[in-house]
Amino acid sequence: MKIKSELLPHQKEAVEKLVKLKVGALFMEQGTGKTITTLEIARQRIEKGKIDKVLWLCPCSAKKNIKAEIMKHCSSDMLPYFIICGIETLSTSIRANSYLLNLVDEKRCFLVIDESLLIKNPRALRSEHILAIAEKCQYRIILNGTPISRNEADLFAQFQILDWRILGYRSYWSFAANHIELDDYGRFRRALNTDVISRKISPYVFQVKKKDCMELPEKKSYIEYFDLTEEQDAAYGYAAETLLVEVNEWKPETIYRLFSGLQAVISGKRLIFNERGNHFDTEEIFKNPLDNPRVQMVMHEVDWLNGEKAIIFCHYQSEIEQLCKLIPDSVRFDGTVRMKQRMSNLEEFSDTKNYLIANKACAGYSLNLQFCHNIIYMSNDWDLGTRLQSEDRVHRYGQQENVRITDICADHTIDEQIIRCLRDKEGLLDSVKREIDNSSNVKESLKSIIYGRKKEFFDGTELIEEVK
Repeated sequence: MKIKSELLPHQKEAVEKLVKLKVGALFMEQGTGKTITTLEIARQRIEKGKIDKVLWLCPCSAKKNIKAEIMKHCSSDMLPYFIICGIETLSTSIRANSYLLNLVDEKRCFLVIDESLLIKNPRALRSEHILAIAEKCQYRIILNGTPISRNEADLFAQFQILDWRILGYRSYWSFAANHIELDDYGRFRRALNTDVISRKISPYVFQVKKKDCMELPEKKSYIEYFDLTEEQDAAYGYAAETLLVEVNEWKPETIYRLFSGLQAVISGKRLIFNERGNHFDTEEIFKNPLDNPRVQMVMHEVDWLNGEKAIIFCHYQSEIEQLCKLIPDSVRFDGTVRMKQRMSNLEEFSDTKNYLIANKACAGYSLNLQFCHNIIYMSNDWDLGTRLQSEDRVHRYGQQENVRITDICADHTIDEQIIRCLRDKEGLLDSVKREIDNSSNVKESLKSIIYGRKKEFFDGTELIEEVK
């Protein structure tokens, strides 16, 4: 029984620390080898007769890839020990939950929770089901590139599944009372006593960043700007003024609604408000997608790549549908495609197709796409965690080329702020809140964000010398 591949020094160090613990957390950035590290920990426990099965929970979209990794790295006599299940399945499938509960009752299981941020909500049904399974597993490990996507509250559910005694709180509310400060509306304001949290979890955590353990090709970032059409510009201004009426102070829900509406406009949609202006539907501005300047810019990038493989991430399903029709040399990878077909599309992308048109929720986790070195973000959401995960699909161990990342950005719009925050690895709402807190006028502060860089108008007067 052996692992076929040689472990790198940082992977050996991780094994040395975590194999001694019954519970642990492996926070290794994408591409640094958290899967092979975990497989070696499993191998040692199997060999010593400590476990009967390895129960590997991961995103449904990653199941096939995890299976391939296990078959690649493990000797044939290890394979029967593994059972792989999609985390999302545990939210809805009574049959799956029943099967796994019976399994952990009958067998000594090593529980592996891959992409553990998917269970960051302690009150979600999924978290409750996994906790019930975890409590019957003597050995447990959580895996993720980073333990936090929003704030320190993300840590509670993950470490509760390992062992509530690590943080020392039975309930989330006890944890929050000591470590979370909320605003007047019950929203997260800041974390408290983070040094205490770090001290408590440190003995159980091994963390690795790519820059500390390996040399990867350079990651180059570009922004391609486009101007809104006159109709879009008018729709954007109208939407901004209508939605700003609701915003009188820092309220995340009204800020979210404002920015979501503006994002829809710059992607080519018109907002249709009800009489009170407190609800809107959308309709397409452009009957022909090629009249949409955002689509035009993406097609320009595709032409420029001249057949090089690229992943195109889209925020809206309508954008994915449009691009799939306009780019025949492409395959689709999003929630509308059944899992079996997604995997087939992924194989096509690897072999014969040049463009994978996807959303980050599906293609942003646990896929190894090092054969591609181009990413185009047609549009972005605000989730920093999924953005970093999606970049790491190609910027990881095994990549031979410099990675080119291109953001399509609508000039003088909220796009600019979103992209700046994502690239600075800062949460958008946190950034906005800071600017509002530092401003005496909430709406003026928001307008500077909404319209991006100040517009400069040229009227030609500086070229005219007045004759007197």
